[in-house]
Amino acid sequence: MKTRITELFGIEHPIVQGGMHFVGLAEMAAAVSNAGGLGIITGLTQRTPDDLGKEIRRCREMTDKPFGVNLTFLPSINPPDYPGYIRAIIDNGVKIVETAGNNPQKYMPDLKAAGVKVIHKCTSVRHSLKAEAVGCDAISVDGFECGGHPGEDDVPNFILLPRAAEELKIPFVASGGVANGKQLAAALALGAEGINMGTRFIATKEAPVHDNVKQAIVDASELDTRLVMRPLRNTERVLNNAAVQRLLEKEKALGPNLKFEDIIHEVGGVYPRIMQDGEMDAGAWSCGMVVGLIHDVPTCKELIEGIVAEAEEIIRGRLARFA
Repeated sequence: MKTRITELFGIEHPIVQGGMHFVGLAEMAAAVSNAGGLGIITGLTQRTPDDLGKEIRRCREMTDKPFGVNLTFLPSINPPDYPGYIRAIIDNGVKIVETAGNNPQKYMPDLKAAGVKVIHKCTSVRHSLKAEAVGCDAISVDGFECGGHPGEDDVPNFILLPRAAEELKIPFVASGGVANGKQLAAALALGAEGINMGTRFIATKEAPVHDNVKQAIVDASELDTRLVMRPLRNTERVLNNAAVQRLLEKEKALGPNLKFEDIIHEVGGVYPRIMQDGEMDAGAWSCGMVVGLIHDVPTCKELIEGIVAEAEEIIRGRLARFA
């Protein structure tokens, strides 16, 4: 299946694995890329730029296919060494970067000078247009269904994707709520050039996370996610658990007086305990509504090839009958 995204990134299938904290390690990225998609290493999971360089080199030992690095630009009193991470990406020959969070404009000249293609995650059309204007090569359009940070506009993909198609000139992929071939076919019909999946890739055999995490995803339904940190305008979609319930109770009790410090125990530094140790109630962790469509734990190859085969059958079979 050829699209503008497969041609842009030099991949076989129009399927991108989004950056995920303590999930996007070399094993994950290599497995997705070897299966014909675009694997992504999560940059800030690595504690230093040197560590990121080592992870990139480790991934290259596992695959000779294209892969990228996610770099999320977060507002912070003590920000990460972003210039250092950019240097690690460039010096180690990575040619694809998925940016997220704040506007990547400040770092675009260095990335473009090194021949790096940039796909920026956006939760609105206005932000997508800004990313296009500053020179991004593609957009990952994230609907309200997505795990992690869905923005504050609450627009689902059934509206957001065709709106993006009306406005954007550069290619974009559909992100948020995607798990199967039906949705790949739908995304293409709505104007996207492919899909970006996060939560679905956690429930694969190669995902370097504890089996408790994979089982929690398989066991959950589409009703089992919650939105937290809305009062702080830093909304995050997470899988419901005891820690999330504590967090929501604090939000309700404190109302407009809520500060990040009030919920730090539920959200700060919890990912290693969850993803590596399998402590499922340790804190809030990003997870999409798409859990309702996840019923098994396949290999990345089985997942990607199954999605593409299902989409092609729908396009050539069922949809062709309506023409």
